[in-house]
Amino acid sequence: MIPRRDTVDKMVPLQKRDQFDNLEKHTQWGIEFVEKYTKFVKERSEIETNYAKQIRNLSKKYQPKKNSKEEEESKYTFCRAFLTTLNELNDYAGQHEVISENLTSLIITELARYLQELKTERKSHFHDGRKAQQHIESSWKQLEASKKRFERECKEAERAQQYFEKMDADINVTKADVEKARQQAQMRHQMASDSKSEYAAYLEKFNKEQNEHYYTIIPNIFQKLQDMEEKRIERISVCMKTFADVDRQVLPIVGKCLDGMTNAAESIEPKADSKQVVESFKSGFEPPGDVEFEDYGQAMKRTVSETSLSNTKESKEKPGVKAKSKLWPFIKNKNKLSLKLITLNSHVRNLIEGSVPEDFSHLPPEQRRKKLQGKIDELSKDIQKEMDQRDALTKMKDVYIKNPQMGDPASVDPRLTEIGQNIEKLQSEVQKFEGWLAEVEERMPSKSDSHRKSGLYETQNSTTVSNNCAQDRERPLSSPDGSYTEEQNSEVQVKAQPIPTPTTTTEFDDEFDDEEVLPTIGTCKALYPFEGHNEGTISVAEGELLYVIEEDKGDGWTRVRRNEDEEGYVPTSYVEVFLETNAKGAMTYI
Repeated sequence: MIPRRDTVDKMVPLQKRDQFDNLEKHTQWGIEFVEKYTKFVKERSEIETNYAKQIRNLSKKYQPKKNSKEEEESKYTFCRAFLTTLNELNDYAGQHEVISENLTSLIITELARYLQELKTERKSHFHDGRKAQQHIESSWKQLEASKKRFERECKEAERAQQYFEKMDADINVTKADVEKARQQAQMRHQMASDSKSEYAAYLEKFNKEQNEHYYTIIPNIFQKLQDMEEKRIERISVCMKTFADVDRQVLPIVGKCLDGMTNAAESIEPKADSKQVVESFKSGFEPPGDVEFEDYGQAMKRTVSETSLSNTKESKEKPGVKAKSKLWPFIKNKNKLSLKLITLNSHVRNLIEGSVPEDFSHLPPEQRRKKLQGKIDELSKDIQKEMDQRDALTKMKDVYIKNPQMGDPASVDPRLTEIGQNIEKLQSEVQKFEGWLAEVEERMPSKSDSHRKSGLYETQNSTTVSNNCAQDRERPLSSPDGSYTEEQNSEVQVKAQPIPTPTTTTEFDDEFDDEEVLPTIGTCKALYPFEGHNEGTISVAEGELLYVIEEDKGDGWTRVRRNEDEEGYVPTSYVEVFLETNAKGAMTYI
């Protein structure tokens, strides 16, 4: 029996119903999507890292530098608020680094590992599908071969039967030939029957395998592919949710950083900052007194320069005395006047070179007092640190003594000796600065000083003087510690015993015989020794009494005379001045 042709034709398209090609394309696209999303998250992580790095660099750029003016600015509330903002911004950058780290660890790394697993699983499933497909195709080929053989055997059996019937009907054919034809027909029928049985067996086998292929094997493979695809989509969903959660997790800390910036801005106190400016630049100087009227209507009045706050006084010139005044900037050499270059003194050099005197004597009294107090506090902290280290080492030594196996007690002694020396050195420094501080506090002006000084010299004699001092003279600024100071004038002044006024005066300089000799306007007492090496100055010894011939004009120098031949300038802070009652300028201007 030959199977129907239409039935055989319907069996061929069944092999195309598995859609393996389309599924392979779709799953490959899914893998490419996972790779694309991984690349997206990676680029986002790099952006967060670069942004955090730029924010940190910005914060570091505007951080105050050590040992700079910006440290002094930290005492203002708006500067501290800005520093707090920079610190909060640095923490804010740290949160973006956390975002980058979490994106890398929770998404990028996980997806990279999952992609490898996904590719391996997909490859395995499609390998099983292709293997099943190849098996069913092999069975189909065997069935086709059996069917064709059965068809061929049937045709041969039919031709053998027709030939036998023809031989049997022919009377001319011998009986032997008929018998031979009959046997041949029977053999062909037997072969056709065997082919039929073989074809039926192959057909049954193929139908069974085909049924198993399309209803069991392929559905199982497709189900695995479906589960794989659903897991891929689910993993993408989880990663997208994690992508948002990573940002959400840092929002509270970012909010705290922003709150810190807001609180820093609200902590700014304009009034406190302006008060701090007043405290920083308060000098401690007293305002100058009123400028009194200068009566030019009376003869022999001493002319006061516009820059001086000194008062006029009257004095009689002594007969027979030749008046002269020294022009300090000019030296007469070979009948020619030449301008002499004035050498910068140590104080000016210190200011130019940026060096600061150790006792801060270049500062006004109030600021100097603050600097000295701050230095004492700093040294006290250093002493406390050294003492803490000494106590710790002493305890360690005691432990070593009680437990020698833990260490050698003698190994601690060198360090203890060094710390002891450091403490002694720091304590001597503290004593030095405390001495300077006590000196400053004694010299600080008080409200009662002006009343005490106003009537201090009412009983002294008055003389008529004239003030014709040369300008632009060389005046080195010096003080007992080598720096300029004008604080000595704030001490309580004591009236000195009167010194007889000299009756004769010799020539002070042969080169200036026609200059006027300045009369004395008071006396002074040297509080400190002064060498007077520079031109125009005079050396004095501590406790020495001198005549005052020109008072301080606000530059910190007083012109004095020892005798008829010696006169010059001394620092006002080195002497205690006693001007006569009618001589204005008893108070030194600071």
